[in-house]
This record gives sequence, structure tokens and C-alpha cells, in this order.
Amino acid sequence: MSFRKVAVLGLGKVGHLAAELLAGAGFEVTGIDAREVSGCPFPVKVADLADTSALSAALSGNDAVLSCLPYHLNIGVSTVAHGLGLHYFDLTEDVPTTQHIRGLAKTSKGIMAPQCGLAPGFVGIVGAHLAEQFDKVRSIRLRVGALPQNPTGLLGYAFNWSPEGVVNEYLNDCEVIEEGVHKNVSAMEWLETIYIDGVHLEAFTTSGGLGTMCETYAGRVENLDYKTMRYPGHVQLMNFFFHELLMRENRETAGRILTHAKPPVDEDVVYVHVAAEGWVEGQLKRKEFVRAYYPLEIGGRRRTAIAWTTSASVVAVIEMVRDGAIPAKGFLKQEDIPLSPYLATRTGNYYNIGHRGRNA
Repeated sequence: MSFRKVAVLGLGKVGHLAAELLAGAGFEVTGIDAREVSGCPFPVKVADLADTSALSAALSGNDAVLSCLPYHLNIGVSTVAHGLGLHYFDLTEDVPTTQHIRGLAKTSKGIMAPQCGLAPGFVGIVGAHLAEQFDKVRSIRLRVGALPQNPTGLLGYAFNWSPEGVVNEYLNDCEVIEEGVHKNVSAMEWLETIYIDGVHLEAFTTSGGLGTMCETYAGRVENLDYKTMRYPGHVQLMNFFFHELLMRENRETAGRILTHAKPPVDEDVVYVHVAAEGWVEGQLKRKEFVRAYYPLEIGGRRRTAIAWTTSASVVAVIEMVRDGAIPAKGFLKQEDIPLSPYLATRTGNYYNIGHRGRNA
């Protein structure tokens, strides 16, 4: 099932850039948003994205859909896409949403590919690539931090990503494999210290970043976990905010307070630290992929690091499906995507040119 017509739902920073990157990669793109969006180098439709009938009509005539919408809309979007026989891609980190999409994939005509962003998404592809280099794997550790380059205040943070997504990551339980046991642990725990390019960071458990990796590596690794990286002191304050002030009981209000206090910044950085340990010919070794990704100029405009890393991740996957490098039917696990062909795509190449750091 080849395709060239892609509808992109949600034209915020990430969705708008993803649509531009798709057009640059040779796709025929239509943007769809709940509001009028002007100045786009591709046609735009306005539709009620929560209304499945309106959405079905708006998607008619396309071959694929990329949802860049808040996670709670993706169950409806994926169901409509499945009913129309479209390829489906999204950026969600929400586990129940992914489980719904996985169910749809059992009878889908095209590919059903959630979790195609940065984490879950890119880091899982990198983690699997490192794991493949061992005869036996002991651990896989995935760490990502999207941060302001020049932080202010005690939180040392700016909400360049969805506040709804961040709040869920900080409060929902986290899947891990610990000493061979697949389990759930609380978010904002297992605190550790990491240095990248001399920058002192802390890392702690957050939900959703592993995607389907716990299932894939159950019985194959002793330890597997995902953590978010922040500047030191952040997690203590967030635990105080959510648990001592009871803001966990009203996530929507918590998101509004946090974004009002720490709005987005243009000068951001995305830190990626992926490490795997295991045995090669009887010797214990460690492989690392460590990067600091910075804003890039794309299409004549400067794009934040979180926007282009997220957009490029999903567009590279869509390119691979179109080009036959990934089977175009059923459920796609991010860890099944080979890293080298991914980075060799037109869009995946941004990961080669937009970083400073050590090579894998």
C-alpha cells in the first residue's frame, strides 16, 4: 500500500513543521486544524477534530494521517483512520491510547504507528540499535531532557512541550524492567546524576518514554528504564507541587499554573543519553549515544530543538514506510526501526547535522 497524500492534524509548532518536512520529502500534504491557520505552504482545512464525522469527511481522499494533537484526541483519530483504511502515525506517549491503536492494527489495511516522536520514538530506535551490538544485553537506559539553554529560577525549566503531556509523564506510573522483572514504578523517583558536555543534570522516572520496549525486551534484559533529565533541584520542587500541594488532583489547573510561570523559550536544547551494557565474546562492555541537539534553521526559519527533533522523528518514519524500508501494514514498534536507514532518510539526516556530542 504505497502512498503520497498525507493529512497532518494539529498545526502547532510541531505539526506545522512536520507538514513542511513531509512536503519537502515529496508528499502531498494537507493541514487540518480546528482554527484558521494562514501563511502555510500547503492547503489547510478547518474541522472539528473531536467530531469523528467531520474528521472522516476532512480525511477523505488521503492515504495517511499524522496526528500532532493532544493525546486524548488520538483514540478518535486512529479509529477514523482505521475505518478509512489509512496509514496512521502519531506522537503520543499515552499508554492506553497506544493499546487502543494496537487493537485496531489487528485488522488494519495500513500501518498503525503511534509513539513516533522523540521519546517514545527516536530514543527507542537508538536503544535497540545499541542493544543489537551485544551477544547478551544486561541493561538499556534511555534518558531525554528538553530544556532551556539558559534556565532561570529554581525550576530551571520552560514549557516548550505540551503541558498536558508533561503533567501526565510526571504523575502516571512508569513501566520498567528491574532485575528481570517487568513492573510499574512511581514517576519522579530513582533520582540519578548525569553530565553531558560538562552540564550537570538530574534524571528521574517518567511515564511513557519506553513505548513497547518492556514487552519487547522482557526475558532478554535484566534492567530497562526511561528517565527525564532536568537541571538539578527540579524534581524536588515538582514533587512538592504535585504531592504536597495536592496539584495531582487537578492536572488541568496544574498545567495552566506551570505554563503561566514558565512559558516557552526559543533558545532550547534537547539532551539525549542512551546507554546499553552487555557481553561481547564474554567481555562486559558499554555502548553510549550522547547528544545535545540545538535549534536549526529549516525552511528559512529558526526552529526550536524540541520542535525539529520531534517533527523529524515521525517524518523519517513516514519516509521509510513509503520507501518500503518498513512493512506498511500492522502495528509498528519503534524498536523495530533500524537506525542507519532512519538517519539516511532526507528528514532523519537532521539528527546527523543538528547536534554536538559524542558518536555512537
